[in-house]
Amino acid sequence: MRLTVLGATGATGEHVLRHAAAAGHKITAVVRAPSRPAFEHPNIEVVRADVTNPAELHEAIEGRDAVLSGIGPRNRKSPAIAAAATAAILTAMADTGVRRVVTISAAPVGPTPREDSVFVRGALIPMLRAALKAVYADLAAMEAELARSDADWTTMRPPKLTDGAGRGTYRTHIGGSVPRGSTIARADLAHGMLAVLDDPATYRRPVGIAY
Repeated sequence: MRLTVLGATGATGEHVLRHAAAAGHKITAVVRAPSRPAFEHPNIEVVRADVTNPAELHEAIEGRDAVLSGIGPRNRKSPAIAAAATAAILTAMADTGVRRVVTISAAPVGPTPREDSVFVRGALIPMLRAALKAVYADLAAMEAELARSDADWTTMRPPKLTDGAGRGTYRTHIGGSVPRGSTIARADLAHGMLAVLDDPATYRRPVGIAY
């Protein structure tokens, strides 16, 4: 496939590049100047653009089969960017006729599975939502942008992300978070993003992913 990857210099974005290149896809990696992905490959073309500016994204998205976005806050002090970037991505997609997009949200943005423990449902998740209120508000606004669009979107909802090596196996749940799922490596989240690309069952749905 011909893919555009945004957030390509981020911790998850780099894994998306690695998995996509290994699968033989042709990739346009969108970065902010003077950033450049740490991972390089003959199948990767790097372009610089403001991810909140649809006009600058137009060329990077036109003619592609799908867009994968790893854009999101790096920590609680980072400025809100997920919703603004997603709005720009969707505008550029609409202008160029590209329909498929996969983004990253977070498990606490959606309902907590009933199968989770009383501690998780009654204490842990409420504490996380309070501590990361601005982060989750930005991601919820991003999901709202997707829902209002005509795009064939999927947003991944992982729990805590880790930097360890991927296991190559994980659980997914279309429509909500993975019950009793507490962690997922960024490498496996990236793998999951690519795995849902051609799965119509995930179109216009959140997908939980966790171990």
